Amino acid sequence: MLSVATFNVNQENSMESVRAIMERQTARRAPTDVTQMIESLFASVNLAKDHAARCKGKALQLTDGEIQNITQDLENVLQNIYDDLGRIPASAFGSNAYMDVLIKSQSMKGFSEADISMNVTSNGPRRRSFCDNGTPRLLDFLQGMYHESHEFGGQMFNTLPEVAEYIEPLYDAFFCPLTNEIMTDPVTTENGVTYDRRAIEEYIERSADSSEPVYCPVTKMAMQSKTMTHNASLKSVIEEWTTRNEAMRVRIARTALSLSTADTMVLEAIHELKLLAKLRGKNRELMHKIGVTKYLARLLDNHNAQIRCDALELLCLLVGDEEGKDIIGKTKAIARTIKLLSSNTTDEKHVAISFLLELSKSQLLLEDIGSTAGSILILTTMKINNSDDPIAAEKAGAVLENLEKCPKNIKYMAESGYLEPLQSHLVEGSEEMQMEMVSYFSELVQEQELTIDITRSTSEILIKMARSCNPMVRKAAFDVLVQLSSHRPNSKMLVDAGAVPVMIEELFIRKVDDELVNSMANAATVLANIVESGIDLETTVVNKEGHVLTSKYSIYNFVHMLKCFVPDDLNLSIIRVLLELTALAKPLATVVSVIRENHRGHAIVELMSSPTEALSVAATRLLITLSPHIGHTIAERLCKTQGQPGWLVKSISHAGRITEQQAASATLLARLPYRNTSLNIALVQEGAVPVILSAIKEMQNGAARTSRHAVPYMEGLVGSLVRLTATLYSPEVLKAAMDHNVASVLTELLRGAAGSDEVQRLAAVGLENLSYLSIKLSQPPPDELLSKKTTILKLLKGSKVHNNNKKNSHHQLSVCSVHRGVCSPETTFCLLEAGAVEGLLICLDNDNVRVVEAALGALCTLLDERVDVEKSVAALDKLDATRRVLGALRQHRQNVLWQKCFCMVEKLLEHGDDRCVREVTGDRMLPMALVSAFHRGDASTKQAAESILRRLHKMPDYSATYVSMEF
Repeated sequence: MLSVATFNVNQENSMESVRAIMERQTARRAPTDVTQMIESLFASVNLAKDHAARCKGKALQLTDGEIQNITQDLENVLQNIYDDLGRIPASAFGSNAYMDVLIKSQSMKGFSEADISMNVTSNGPRRRSFCDNGTPRLLDFLQGMYHESHEFGGQMFNTLPEVAEYIEPLYDAFFCPLTNEIMTDPVTTENGVTYDRRAIEEYIERSADSSEPVYCPVTKMAMQSKTMTHNASLKSVIEEWTTRNEAMRVRIARTALSLSTADTMVLEAIHELKLLAKLRGKNRELMHKIGVTKYLARLLDNHNAQIRCDALELLCLLVGDEEGKDIIGKTKAIARTIKLLSSNTTDEKHVAISFLLELSKSQLLLEDIGSTAGSILILTTMKINNSDDPIAAEKAGAVLENLEKCPKNIKYMAESGYLEPLQSHLVEGSEEMQMEMVSYFSELVQEQELTIDITRSTSEILIKMARSCNPMVRKAAFDVLVQLSSHRPNSKMLVDAGAVPVMIEELFIRKVDDELVNSMANAATVLANIVESGIDLETTVVNKEGHVLTSKYSIYNFVHMLKCFVPDDLNLSIIRVLLELTALAKPLATVVSVIRENHRGHAIVELMSSPTEALSVAATRLLITLSPHIGHTIAERLCKTQGQPGWLVKSISHAGRITEQQAASATLLARLPYRNTSLNIALVQEGAVPVILSAIKEMQNGAARTSRHAVPYMEGLVGSLVRLTATLYSPEVLKAAMDHNVASVLTELLRGAAGSDEVQRLAAVGLENLSYLSIKLSQPPPDELLSKKTTILKLLKGSKVHNNNKKNSHHQLSVCSVHRGVCSPETTFCLLEAGAVEGLLICLDNDNVRVVEAALGALCTLLDERVDVEKSVAALDKLDATRRVLGALRQHRQNVLWQKCFCMVEKLLEHGDDRCVREVTGDRMLPMALVSAFHRGDASTKQAAESILRRLHKMPDYSATYVSMEF
């Protein structure tokens, strides 16, 4: 096989020959009527000016942006026309025909012969820009070239490249005879024929295997030598033509893109631009220069989905360089692309995310992408829902990863619920980055109160920053920890990361007087949030010595931190911690012991009247918890603290919707020891009774029952009223109870108007207290009405006046058969006169055993030895008391209830009539209940059961007298 050699010929001589050949081919390929082509071009310009004038008439209706776009389009179109005219081959201007055509066109509006002459030289027309005449209508020109027939100047075009090749002619010398394609590396054989290097080499290789000589494919002559000469001149001309041709194709496609109203032509123009953009960077630079990149951003709002997709694909190619990204950054392309991410079409969504991924590679556009409304949220949603579209999810993740390079985007991601970047940069970033991230964290949790699940590493770095010597770092870290710890799932993570010892050190040990930021209150809040999250308080270590939260060391320090002069938020957090500790038996005993030993209860009592409602409520709740253990101490402190009883009375008064403060204050009054006379007298003196009764009346009328604090508030009010009935031996309290008819109020509450078992129980307890005093308060009628039996009656016998006076006296004085004296609900609190017996008997049917016990306790006061028990039993029997008592005994099995039921049953057997006795003895469940009580009851219950069993002859009567007989 002969080797193929390449030699460079003289470039100057070769260029002359090539140009001569091209001139001859151009003459053959040029339109037969050049005049028509020139007239058509200038007619298009004239038409553009006409439309510009029409558009100018509507200028007032156009916005500045629209006018600017129209002006830009006009400038680009006119520039393209004159560029096309300037590229007409020089041979076309060999005669004066071209000048004649221009002169004949002087009738065009706005063009004079001088104007035309000024823009034409011997080498053809010069470029001139017309950008002040409105919107050009070069669409007439392009559609004239590219109509369905694509006919122009007698030529037929099927594609836009053919239009470009017509304007920038393609010479026959450019084509390889073997491939019929434009040559990329032309070489010339000894026969003078030029081929593309690869094509001729492959031809020689195929022919070399045969014994026959190799013939030239064109001349058919034998090739004596396989040596070929590199035709550098032709290659340079081809490259030059290719550059001009591609530039022309870009300009024609840009014109078609901006002026065509047909979707098919726009799509073909975009397709043409995509091919050219892939070929070389110069084409992309030209597209940037003539406005293709900027115009494509407007097409993203096009109604045609295919146009939007193709525009995005082309933009992906154009934004590969920084110039393209800079142009896009000045348009609305980013916002429009974000909108397309939510498209229902998968292809459109994929190309949109691909374009956004390319944009995110530019540092200059990161903030613009992140700050676009909805961008981060849509991207994070796509990333999270990776099962729906894995491809989009992967690219969305890549975009988000690029966006992380801008710190502000990390904040936007956190606001959208994507917290991993924020936490990872907080843990792994530089000190400056950590400070910026923790400040973002602080803003997020304070302004938006986000619920954030933190990692172990994030917890550790925040705790480390909380111990920093930099006050600003400490403050930011504590602000974040306060909010994060309020989310209960984070508490376990913080405990594991060692947060509790750090907070305890901040509270008990660390003392920095010159520090600008007081972090003690924040540390207390973090600790309170952790303690309230449900961690094991008895195993949570607080220091290196092994003390735990429930140890006396911790409790002592917590109690001693409560002071009236420290910030309210610090006191509130400490009380919250103590409330959680007192929920456990052992820490509660320790708290009570510390308060007793150090007399620290006064601080809690004083904090109860704090103007800060949250602190006041917390202090009141703590006192409620401690009241069963140090109730008298609390009551005495309340009385000794100036204005405290009055504040309590004022705080329970009803005004509008029931608050937690009102409910807590009322509950405290109901929980403190009932028999504390000092407190009860102080409440009466402060006018508590009318306030309580007014509030109860409002609640009974249905006011504010929708509040979640209504039930504890009502129960607290009734308990506060009942507490006064425990100290009726005080003249002031007794007078208040009489003046306000407390017995009738409790009777009404007994009927369940408030709908609470506790209210009924408290009402029954209050009636029991009042009823015990009825025996003492009930007095026989005046002696004057009973002593004058003989003389006065005889003197006045037959007198009408005497009869009338006697009648009136008996009418005014009501003698109670049970209490053997004059009774009334107001003065003696008689249950019979108040009508309370019926309500008490109804309470015996309640499922709540505490209500039944309280009702039985009140009924038992009517069977006391100091009253007429026989009359009382008769009155109770009329109200079906026997059946209800036996029913309560059958339903419940508690010792206290058994004892009270047996007491009433025994009285019914002893003082009841035959019917009552038969009803008791006929009950089949009674013997079983008696036997069960006798077996399992306490001493008092067993004694009461034994007494009834003897009456039923179920046990021997050891008190009977036996006669001894000897045989």
